[in-house]
Amino acid sequence: MALSPSRFEIVPQPNQEVSFQVQGIEKIRWHFGKQYPRPFFYPLCGPSNVSLTRIGHPGVANHDHHRSIWFAHHKVLGNNFWSDSTEAVVRQREWLRYQDGQEEAMMAVRLDWLDGHDPAPLLTQNLIAGFRLHSDHGTLLELQSTFVPQADQLELGKTNFGFLAVRVAKSISSYFGHGIIQNDKGEQGEENVFGKPSAWIDYSGPIAVSTGKQRHFVTEGITYYDHPENISYPSRWHVRKDGWMGASVCRDSSILLTKKKPLTLRYLLHAHPGAADLAKQKELSKTFADSAKYLLKKATTGHSQWEIERA
Repeated sequence: MALSPSRFEIVPQPNQEVSFQVQGIEKIRWHFGKQYPRPFFYPLCGPSNVSLTRIGHPGVANHDHHRSIWFAHHKVLGNNFWSDSTEAVVRQREWLRYQDGQEEAMMAVRLDWLDGHDPAPLLTQNLIAGFRLHSDHGTLLELQSTFVPQADQLELGKTNFGFLAVRVAKSISSYFGHGIIQNDKGEQGEENVFGKPSAWIDYSGPIAVSTGKQRHFVTEGITYYDHPENISYPSRWHVRKDGWMGASVCRDSSILLTKKKPLTLRYLLHAHPGAADLAKQKELSKTFADSAKYLLKKATTGHSQWEIERA
């Protein structure tokens, strides 16, 4: 029987890292080492294979918690999981499934949200990350998280901060570079999109690439899509000209989670070529909205305990 390599692969690496690869080329990497307060994705590469995200704020040291693409929340039962200045941390308890494929690769992991005092987690986050390419050769990272409280119920407090945040590369930011922020209505600039409901937010601008001995700028960007099934859809966005964006799940009110009614959030990131394209974004938003959820289920064959499919 001939061996046929998978086009998309999830490849574990040393130092508690996981590489997301297409035809052997890395596009995304997951970092879950305990030297960090919480796991994160870095890089997220677009068609030019240069990261469109960065680690930390370009101008100040007190935003080092901005690690590329990460999950956090400011008020989990009153605990601050957003900054690096508290004892609250997120730890990966275990990986559940690395699944390669010809059209998509997927990773499922279980994360514990710990307040730093009780060894039992306040929350368990079951994360499934799907990786594939768009027809424009851009990178698609689909993120589905289910948050289950340890106690019978748990309050997520009212805040602008949480759950999924993205820090773009310096040159793509509006303040430190020449990037443009745009929402689903085509409105541009922080002052016109901050706090407004939108099905997506785009941050696009110049990124430096090397061709042989030459180095030049091309335009690429990241579109961050909300899903209609999310509790805050269309979310009001916390987005800044200094280069970060996040859908604010609890901006207008707190949310009470229970074991019987956990919170599931779905988002899609598209690291795309060129500037924002409203027609393309509208089409991809609909495709994402119509797509089935990921389902993690017990495997029936092979050596794996779990497998991932679309529900």
